[in-house]
Amino acid sequence: MFTRTKKRTVQFKAPFTLTGLQGLHPAGNYDVLDDEEEITGISWLAYRRVSTMIEVTSGNSKSLVEINPLELDAALEKDKLLAS
Repeated sequence: MFTRTKKRTVQFKAPFTLTGLQGLHPAGNYDVLDDEEEITGISWLAYRRVSTMIEVTSGNSKSLVEINPLELDAALEKDKLLAS
């Protein structure tokens, strides 16, 4: 099965937290990686997301933490409302 990783950057204008992250994280830009696998058995090329991870920095180390993509979307919407 073929898998791919898509990288995107999200921006928080206010501090935020997500399940899986420890504590409150500062506003800023964060890289998010979505792992997707190819859906086989259909006549067109399609992928489904199998995991979403956010890159966080703690001191001098960076780590990837698996998160719920729906929770991330909700946090970004909340952040957008707070910034208005």
